[in-house]
Order: sequence, then structure tokens, then C-alpha cells
Amino acid sequence: MQAIRDELDRRAIQIMRDNDRGGYTIPTHGLYPYQWNWDSAFAALGFAAFDPARAWREIEILFSGQWLDGMVPHILFHRPDPGYFPGPDVWQCRGPLPSSGITQPPVALSFARRLYEAAPALGEVPVRMLFDPMRRWIQWFLAWRQDRGAICIAHPWESGRDNAADWDRAMAAIDPADVGSYERRDLDHVHAAMRPTKDDYDRYIWLVQRGRRLGWHAPSLAVDPPFLVADPTMTFTLMRGVRDLIWLGERLGLPTAGLMHDLAMLEQGAETLWNPAIGAYDSRNVLDGAFSGTLSNASFLSWYGGIDRPELARTLEEVMAPLPYGVPSLALQDERFDPRRYWRGPVWGVLNMLVGMGLEEFGHPRGAALRAMTARLIASHGFAEYFDPRDGAPAGGGSFTWTAAVWLAWAGQGLAPAEG
Repeated sequence: MQAIRDELDRRAIQIMRDNDRGGYTIPTHGLYPYQWNWDSAFAALGFAAFDPARAWREIEILFSGQWLDGMVPHILFHRPDPGYFPGPDVWQCRGPLPSSGITQPPVALSFARRLYEAAPALGEVPVRMLFDPMRRWIQWFLAWRQDRGAICIAHPWESGRDNAADWDRAMAAIDPADVGSYERRDLDHVHAAMRPTKDDYDRYIWLVQRGRRLGWHAPSLAVDPPFLVADPTMTFTLMRGVRDLIWLGERLGLPTAGLMHDLAMLEQGAETLWNPAIGAYDSRNVLDGAFSGTLSNASFLSWYGGIDRPELARTLEEVMAPLPYGVPSLALQDERFDPRRYWRGPVWGVLNMLVGMGLEEFGHPRGAALRAMTARLIASHGFAEYFDPRDGAPAGGGSFTWTAAVWLAWAGQGLAPAEG
């Protein structure tokens, strides 16, 4: 068993090195040729397993793209690459580096704590350097993406769960008739059956075009937004990030004034996402107040955020019971379930990890089981972007950075118990 784990460690480290672009990491060759925000944060965790200094460099370069208003973009376009659309010429943003005009789940805030805990002597200087930028990112979320204390997305790509069923109702209200022609490049790398549909993409690009017309000016974008959805992923990852920044501040004597207030606001906001009809946290369309009625892997991030709810554990059991590899991005019972189409059914190692970490921290036995499931998934089916939740068949991009990172940082530790 140790020999199997050693070989998987070796392969995961090689993927990390192959996708390293000299201080930042791409998710995978071809399909994603730039630095993605939350992918990069997971990459830092992976590097921490064998090169802690390189792990901090990943986070530092991510924050080098932070805008003056505090937003950290979801893509940094370090080098031109014609194989990706939409590139910097489409976004036309105003940050310190060529970038997109939206953000992504702020897992980097919490992963900074993990890096520090692993090597405090190495981490003190970067934490002190990044502490204020991390606080400013939190304040940006609360200023421009907050509704009743819950954190919202203004574009499906901000959630990291691009085509999740959570957004169907809100996206249907957008008429993209004037979006014009464009050429998708993702289908050059991955079969269309595994990617968002053209109807989805028309609306994605329409929202980008609106942001560009408004100069990515946050106050202007906030006026009559065509899409605004309160999201469990954003709410719980920011909640966790605030908790972890408070922890870091207290350890290093850095200013934490106001962060407890921010945390209390987020905890209140989380309760606006509880949907009793499904017994879980759910996305809420801010424009009409309706829940999406979607049981997704994000529905179970509350433990990661720091909230334990017994009835949610029962719902999790129901969702996981028919499947061998963890929490699907859409419950099998949902009529919209599609086992290979991106965030409409596949299981993702990164969400298994966040849900599992939260469960383990609260002492739920499902946490260790989820870690073992993810270990078996990767050991049996490799380091794909995501997987069919029924049989583990790999899907999306291959040799994927964050799946390698999940193995090195978390899942690999569950292999021996799962097989023993």
C-alpha cells in the first residue's frame, strides 16, 4: 500500500512541476493556460507538501494582481495565449496585471493559515506582507457582493461552479440576443458533452461585455445588475477565511478590529441561504428572492465555514448514499443531473476536500469516509479535472493541478485506511 501511495505522490508532484510557470501554476496545459484564483490557492497547498517556499510564492503572485479596490481577479493573464477565450483583449480590465474583471471563492485566505501552521518560521514574513491585502479583499466582498450578509456572485464564473444548476433561473432572465459572434476555444480541448452549453456561454459572454462597457467600475456594476445570486460557496469560504485571518492576526499581533463583526454578519447571512424545502443550504436569487432548489456539493460547505447543523448531515447521507466517490456537484435525484457535464453532476476532488475538512473538524465520521472515497477515486482513475460520480470515469482536463494538490494535501492520507 505504501508503494502505491509513493507512486501517486510522485505523479502528483510531477503534475505540479509540469504545470508550474515559474512562480504561478496553470490548472492544466491547453484548456486553462493562465493563473486561476482558487486553482492557484489549491496549488499552494500542493506545493506545501514538498516545497513550502514555492507554496508562498504562489499566493504572493496571486495577490500581485489585486486591484486598488481590493478585488483579486479570477484570472491573471501573465502571458498571451491564443488558445483561450475570453482573453485579456475581451475583458479589457484596469488592474495592475492583465486580468479578468471578476473574482472567485477566497480559499486563499484560509490556505494561508494552513501554510503558516505547517512552517511558522517560513510563513511569518509572507503573512505579514499579505495580511492587509487579504483584509482588503474581505472588505471588497462585503462592499460589493453582499446581500443580507450572504455573499453573492455577479457572474457564474465567480462561483467557480460555472454551469451549476443553481444559476438556471437567474440566467434564464438574461436575453443574450445581442451578444454577437465569438469563438469558444474550450471545445478544442474537451468534448462538448463535458462543458457548458452554447446557451450558457452566450450569457457568460454577455455579462463580460456588460462589465467591459461599464469599465469594471464596481458602483456602476451594482446598479440594476442583471444577475446577482447569493452563493453558499462564496459565503462559506469567505466565512472560513475571516475566521482564519482572525487566527493569524491574533498569533502575529496584527490588527483584527472589525473582523469579528464581519464574521457575525456572514453567519447571519448564511441563515438566509437555508432552504427548509431541501434540508440544506441553497443559492438564492437576489433579484426575485427565490431559492434555486438545488442540492449541490456547495450545499454542504457549512462545516468548512464553521457551522454545524444536524439536519444537514441527514441530507448529506441521502445525497452520498447511492454514489461511491463523494459529493456530486448535483444530486443524483435531481432531474437536471448530468454525470459528465462540468458542475451539473460530476464529483470534484476540491469540493470533496472542503466538505470533508469541515466534517472532520466537527468530528463527523463522514469526513474520514469522504477522504477515503477521494483517495480511492484518484488512485483508481487518476488526476482528472473531475469525475463521473457513478463509476469514477475521468472527465474534463487531464493532469490537473488541483486534483494533484488535493491528493498531496489531503486525500492521499486516506488511502491506507480505505484499502486496509
